[in-house]
Amino acid sequence: MDTSPEAADGEGSGRHGLLAGARAWIISDGKAGHEAMCRGVAETLGLAVEWKRVAPTGIWKALAPWGPVAPGERFGAPGTPFAPPWPAIALAAGRTTTPYIRALKRKAGLATYTVILMDPKTGPGTADLFWVPEHDARRGTNVVTTLTAPHPLSPTRLAEIRADPDPAITALPTPRIAVLVGGPNDRYQYPPHVIARLMDCVQSLVALGAGLMITTSRRTPPELVVALQEAIRGTGAILWMGEGPNPYPQFVATADLFLVTADSVNMAGEAATTGKPIYVFEPQGGAEKFTAFHVALRAKGITREAPDRFESIGTWSYTPLYAADTIAREIELRWQRRKRLLPGLT
Repeated sequence: MDTSPEAADGEGSGRHGLLAGARAWIISDGKAGHEAMCRGVAETLGLAVEWKRVAPTGIWKALAPWGPVAPGERFGAPGTPFAPPWPAIALAAGRTTTPYIRALKRKAGLATYTVILMDPKTGPGTADLFWVPEHDARRGTNVVTTLTAPHPLSPTRLAEIRADPDPAITALPTPRIAVLVGGPNDRYQYPPHVIARLMDCVQSLVALGAGLMITTSRRTPPELVVALQEAIRGTGAILWMGEGPNPYPQFVATADLFLVTADSVNMAGEAATTGKPIYVFEPQGGAEKFTAFHVALRAKGITREAPDRFESIGTWSYTPLYAADTIAREIELRWQRRKRLLPGLT
């Protein structure tokens, strides 16, 4: 278990509020998406973070999120990773982290304000506060919702990147378009005709003179990667396939426009932090929650459906979305309310 401390001093958002510098635990299952959500909220609050990475096994993993922490971990005992002094704030995301946040809430009582990001499908007493996206069903007095998910690409962080851009990106023709490509999951598929349609879309942007910055994900199938390579051959476009430093933050910060595949709500949400136009490409399939999310983005004037081929490139603007700021404000308000009731808390 990794319990290394890491400062999250508010640099991501520039906010230094009530909880700036307060001790915090992030209880993590090691998944990058879960850690990004927690990091975004912690940086916005300006917390001093200790990471508590957990990996229950056997029956204890199977019982999560409803079961307890394995007795052999001796949760709360001196000398263990989860021993006092208790943090002011604890954040967690992911099914296998839920038993730990529940155990912490019981042990620490009101000394620690516990927050779960995403719905673990457990009772309201599991944590002090839950965050879920608006397209999820969970609601309650201790539930906060936002349209997009929290992440560390704050407006301040993006501005810092823009101030020192990668020369390879600035050499691209404008408009610079970030093409954020996901891949198949249990809701969306990429059969050959969908890949061909996406390639037509990408090649039409090249024909219009755009500079493309393309990133794939762990879910992107090899045949789609090969198709992208062929589609941009000889164009000077940038294609990142997972090797070397990840230029994704640079792509998001410097893009004039986005083309995002609909299978990832996180990529669309991160792009929406910029206030720049977002076209959404629909693979085959879909699901109710994804549809509700994309309908809401279109209703706010943030996204438009990508055509099969671009004849022209539209421009529009909107108020940027940054969910971590909304969640952080809610945590601050509720922590301050608790402090007024119990002034001995620090």
